[in-house]
Amino acid sequence: MTTSISHAVIPVAGFGTRMLPLSKAVPKELLPIGNKPAIHYVIEEAIAAGIKHIVLVGHSQKSAIENYFDVNAELDTQLRQKGKDALADSLNWLPDDVSVSMIRQGKPLGLGHAVLAARPIVGHYNFAVLLPDVVLNPFTTDLRQDNLAFMIDAFNHNQQSQILVDQVADSDVHKYGIAKLCEGEFAPMQSNESLADNQSFGVAGFVEKPSLKDAPSRLAVVGRYVFDNRIFDYLAKTQPSVGGEIQLTDAIDALISTSGVQVTTMKGNSFDAGDMTSYMKAFIYFAEKQLAKQQ
Repeated sequence: MTTSISHAVIPVAGFGTRMLPLSKAVPKELLPIGNKPAIHYVIEEAIAAGIKHIVLVGHSQKSAIENYFDVNAELDTQLRQKGKDALADSLNWLPDDVSVSMIRQGKPLGLGHAVLAARPIVGHYNFAVLLPDVVLNPFTTDLRQDNLAFMIDAFNHNQQSQILVDQVADSDVHKYGIAKLCEGEFAPMQSNESLADNQSFGVAGFVEKPSLKDAPSRLAVVGRYVFDNRIFDYLAKTQPSVGGEIQLTDAIDALISTSGVQVTTMKGNSFDAGDMTSYMKAFIYFAEKQLAKQQ
């Protein structure tokens, strides 16, 4: 797949308080889902979609994540001396043409600030953002053409930033950023009517965690974005909101007003790896799938 998107930004600076006590000593991104850490699946997804440069935005206590993607020469040597070449190869799974870098966010000033922190590495390139808390189900989709890969193709086609969304139940609307659709576009989607997978259409904005009566739709942001590089300029100009954080949604609204933004409906399902209940369900689901493949 040809792509104009070669960089992906993954913010990993969060402390994972919803995952305590598991995340007290181990970064939440390295907590296992089945037989791999959560972030392993996220980066596999990025690579399958054509990403070549992974930019982790973290802090001093998240160096273990960067180490996970590095080669442990001593361990590699020991495994190969014991004839465990296949296991050694499986640990060094990153393709040769894919690089992983880490940059520190500094002050914890929100998601928008974390994305902006990646600018010195991303430079002038358009880029994707993948939230590591969200693990898309790789068993029900083709990572080479669905969801993130589809969003990149859509961006290449119309040069409008893409944001992945999924329908949520009425009882869950208050937990998410909810898409406000463009006037007259896909009017049935204001209800709970079923949507086709992986289709893109215009969005007028987003409402952060609205009540059900104030929600403009049932389409919730999932945690995958493909951005025009100009989002950096808007983030740099965004003023901190309540709590002193720089909100990504404020910069997205600015991008909508100048060049338009589309949402893409998700194919398959996802797991919130930053929520204890969802994480446990994900662990069981992935473990069962992986065990079935071994039988």
